[in-house]
Amino acid sequence: MKELLWDKTLSIDVPEIDQDHRRLLELFNRLGQAAEDAEPQAYIEAIMDELISCTGWHFQHEERLMEKYGYHGLEEHRAEHQDLMARGRALQQQLRQAGAPPSVQEIAVLEHWLTGHIYGADMAMGAQLAEAM
Repeated sequence: MKELLWDKTLSIDVPEIDQDHRRLLELFNRLGQAAEDAEPQAYIEAIMDELISCTGWHFQHEERLMEKYGYHGLEEHRAEHQDLMARGRALQQQLRQAGAPPSVQEIAVLEHWLTGHIYGADMAMGAQLAEAM
């Protein structure tokens, strides 16, 4: 499965958020490796649970910073977070019901879910927050 490597292109220039993003990439990679290695389903589900939980915490972290520094796109960004969490939870439930590891296509969805948000909404937010901090 594809491994996501941290590099400068993923940095939004806000160190504490970049640290969160590194952790999310680590969990994504662990999930992909566990699926590829045919690890026990309970272990794969535990990683997925941790990925969803950490993502929810991370989104709250971003929203706190956006509120603190008066980010003008807060409501749109929050709505994107809510949509991403709903999609992530739906995939989590689908995997649990299937009782099978995520497929290559499902890993690709998770990759887009994670990196698409960083490259899109988070880059815009990071530019404003880095100036304000």
